Amino acid sequence: MAMTAEQTRAFYPAWAERFAAEREALIALDGKVGDSDLGITMSKGFAAARDAVAALEEATIAGQMKAAGAALAKAAPSTMGTLMATGFLRGFKALESAEQFGTPEAATFWRAYAEGVAQRGKAQLGDKTVLDVLDPIAAALEASGSPLPQALDEAVTAAAAALEATKDMVAQHGKAAAFQEKSRGLPDAGGTVAVMLVEVMRDVAHRP
Repeated sequence: MAMTAEQTRAFYPAWAERFAAEREALIALDGKVGDSDLGITMSKGFAAARDAVAALEEATIAGQMKAAGAALAKAAPSTMGTLMATGFLRGFKALESAEQFGTPEAATFWRAYAEGVAQRGKAQLGDKTVLDVLDPIAAALEASGSPLPQALDEAVTAAAAALEATKDMVAQHGKAAAFQEKSRGLPDAGGTVAVMLVEVMRDVAHRP
């Protein structure tokens, strides 16, 4: 049930399509306690990642991640864009020798992604950031004994629960931190992005 490098190429246009569709919703969510640029950052960044991977004649799974991360860093140099780029570049390093993308590789990717974001963003669990969703995604995959499509179902379930839990947290980073208690009751915008990322990965993994 593991995916080949040719199959994982489908992640990137699917992510670009999802973030283009969610652009306005992410702008509205981010605007409540942020600077309203999240939807722009994600749609622009993942369009660039899609194009960068599409331009590769042949690429390993890790090579795709490296191209996507570099494109994200260049096209979306905002805080969130930089964190997303860091996640993909950490995934590239962690999976540099991977010849397939199954549940173990997915777990490795998401753990490297979460750790890269934590280090680059200086965030800790409970700070109400994207990390509060990335870490449960990685943990669910690490604990799963299921084939990739079903393991990603489990990760999506964990991500949704983790995002819901961010509503009870108070933001500690970025512009949202200035709102403190006003951020309580709202899902974390970065965490919302993480849910979308893993939902798309799941959907692609379930394709025939």
